[in-house]
Amino acid sequence: MEQRFVDIELKLTSLEDTVQQLNAAVYEQRKQLDELRALCRLLLRRQEEHDGAASGGEYTAHTNERPPHY
Repeated sequence: MEQRFVDIELKLTSLEDTVQQLNAAVYEQRKQLDELRALCRLLLRRQEEHDGAASGGEYTAHTNERPPHY
């Protein structure tokens, strides 16, 4: 009976360690995800600014068309 308790305690300790490792991994992934989201917002903002400057501030349907020499 005593050995069963020791085995259960060892398994519980192992599971607690695994949970801590998984929590740390999830935390790091969350930080990376937040950084990537911020970067995407920045890149989208820059693209919108670039598109706005290229069209003189107004959107035209011809912006994405090929030039006549193609």
